[in-house]
Amino acid sequence: MGFEQAHSRFMDMHMSQRAGERRGRLVRGHNFAEKLFLENIWWPLFESLDHLHPEYEIYDWNRKSQFLDFAFLPASGIRFGIECDGFQSHIKDMDREKFSYALNRDTFLTAMGWKMLHFSFDDIQQRPEVCRMLLQLALAPYLARKTAVKDILSKEKEVLRLAWQLGQPIRPKDVSGHFQINFRTARSLLQSLSAKGLLEPVESEQRVRFYRVKAMQADQLW
Repeated sequence: MGFEQAHSRFMDMHMSQRAGERRGRLVRGHNFAEKLFLENIWWPLFESLDHLHPEYEIYDWNRKSQFLDFAFLPASGIRFGIECDGFQSHIKDMDREKFSYALNRDTFLTAMGWKMLHFSFDDIQQRPEVCRMLLQLALAPYLARKTAVKDILSKEKEVLRLAWQLGQPIRPKDVSGHFQINFRTARSLLQSLSAKGLLEPVESEQRVRFYRVKAMQADQLW
């Protein structure tokens, strides 16, 4: 299924589940920038719109209704709020009160367990590869939670961050040197991340000498 067909079904499903102002907000709020985010950023990574909720209603500390551009709510229980911010509407036209409210709202949502991600419309349109990298980096540490104990997960999470930071294939030697652990443990961590589909082995002379970050698949998230 291509993006346009998937997006059409996505919108029809959410329209059918809403009424009143929540439905009206979806009609008014899901516009060019939001669709472009899905097409340029989300779809190339996951080829699925599952667990995404457009124009998702939340409440602030005064029980005032607000809407996120997207909420990502996989079955694992993590909650990501995603905002597509245009300079004109989100920054240039803000007065001091609106600016303060926007910051306080994000802080409040963070306190309530949300993880907030903001992408500028300019980047969505002109630099989608930057947005994809940042989105992948934000979500990647949560992929292994279902399959690893806490201490191993913590190590794997840091190794994955190092792989992103290097910007090139990562070697057991890189891991052992950075974290001051032995070579065998470093290799085991890389192999474990590879088995989870987060790293891809690169063979050299019929041996795996390097690993590179692998594009995530949607089914790894839920």
